[in-house]
Amino acid sequence: MPKFDIVGRRRIWFALSALFIVAGLISMAVRGFNFGIDFTGGTIIDLKFAKPVTVAQVRTSLQKYDLAGSTIQLSGEASGIEAAEAVMIRTVDLEEEQRKAVMASLRDDVGDYQVLREEKVGAVIGSELILNAVMALVISWFFIILYVAYRFEFRFGFAAVLALIHDILVVLAVFSFTGRQIDSSFVAALLTIVGYSINDTIVIFDRIRENLKLHFRRGGDVDELVNRSIYQTLTRSLYTVFTVLFTTFALYFFGGETTKDFAFALLIGFASGCYSSIFVAGPLWIFFRNRAEAKRRGERALA
Repeated sequence: MPKFDIVGRRRIWFALSALFIVAGLISMAVRGFNFGIDFTGGTIIDLKFAKPVTVAQVRTSLQKYDLAGSTIQLSGEASGIEAAEAVMIRTVDLEEEQRKAVMASLRDDVGDYQVLREEKVGAVIGSELILNAVMALVISWFFIILYVAYRFEFRFGFAAVLALIHDILVVLAVFSFTGRQIDSSFVAALLTIVGYSINDTIVIFDRIRENLKLHFRRGGDVDELVNRSIYQTLTRSLYTVFTVLFTTFALYFFGGETTKDFAFALLIGFASGCYSSIFVAGPLWIFFRNRAEAKRRGERALA
């Protein structure tokens, strides 16, 4: 058995995950989330400046009013390059006094402009779309269980889905703790995390299945078998997570302001996905397997 007994310490990993998730659920219930304009609605302002301006110029001006996270798009004939005369700003719902102050600041800091459009809009992602997204996740989990049950066994599929739910709850907990904004890109980040996490978990489960064939021929402890399987795939898991974390760190630190929350969600989700694949998924499978074995032994004893 490897010197560090991962499976033998499964109660520690389960306790750590449960403690963090429970704290996150309490934070979600008490503090809630900082939903962005995609969920809450906001204000759209279309401006045509007298000379080409950059996104950085507009964002710097908006930063005075804590609006640096607003969506800023260049449009018109010069769209797609670094500067343009036409700019669309999508920001939170502004009160009249705040709107006047922002407009005056833009004129002073960036330059003279003509207002093409200014209106309040509703949420892009309504409650119906959120419900549809949740339903899509639940349906995907159902089919993951079916697929893994077909390729492996039902307990593998159930453990894999619980590990996925663990990762989603960890990301939600961190966003509730930190008060970071949740927008449409956050939903895309969650779906990306699910894809990454299930892939890493399946690799470990596949190695467990291969070792099970030898285990039943030679005998041996199941805990030792899962430990060996995890260590045999550990290098692959660590190389994968370090690669994706390296590129995501680059996106977070060097990307635009509007991609920071997206990249932050990926950082938390990829780290949690690696953790759950190594420390949660395999031990969960052992937990369910041991319960099934205990039930069978109990039935034999009664018979």
